[in-house]
Amino acid sequence: MFRDNSLMPKEAIRLTALALLRQGPRRYGELAGEVRHFTTRFWGPTLDVMASSIELMRLEGLIGTVAESETPGDALLGLSEAGEVELHELLSATVRVQANDFNKLVIALKLRFLDLLSPGERCDQVDTMIEMREGELARLCDLRAAHADEGSYFVRWLDHDIDRCGRDIAWLRDLRDEIDSG
Repeated sequence: MFRDNSLMPKEAIRLTALALLRQGPRRYGELAGEVRHFTTRFWGPTLDVMASSIELMRLEGLIGTVAESETPGDALLGLSEAGEVELHELLSATVRVQANDFNKLVIALKLRFLDLLSPGERCDQVDTMIEMREGELARLCDLRAAHADEGSYFVRWLDHDIDRCGRDIAWLRDLRDEIDSG
């Protein structure tokens, strides 16, 4: 993780694989395909990220074989106890303030697998996302104020981003209330 306890790209891949296995055992090829499919929709494939292998997680004891297969390399994989601990740590990581494609992936992963956390931890994670978006909103409003006299396309784009950020915050607050009322 980065110093601010946010995920690095390879940890997002780990989170995806571990959370998928938390939902149920999968064969190696199926797991790799699902990880690749989901993560590349948010953040294009890169060798650095895709190099984070399922085999490494097996060697680290995060993933184990739950059922052998007669076909070599086709065993059913599952999450180990150490994998459960790692998954919880990754799901509990913070989200970096600056909005970028990688953060979109991290937020999507957190929302997709939010139900794997306790209700209190879910609220904490949504609160973190709200704080992140509020920080982004403050940055955009400051930038907007500095360029308000320009009347440029840039100011119109900032208005668009500010509106979207406000809608995101409202949506996240509604989600938080829904989780809290349980």
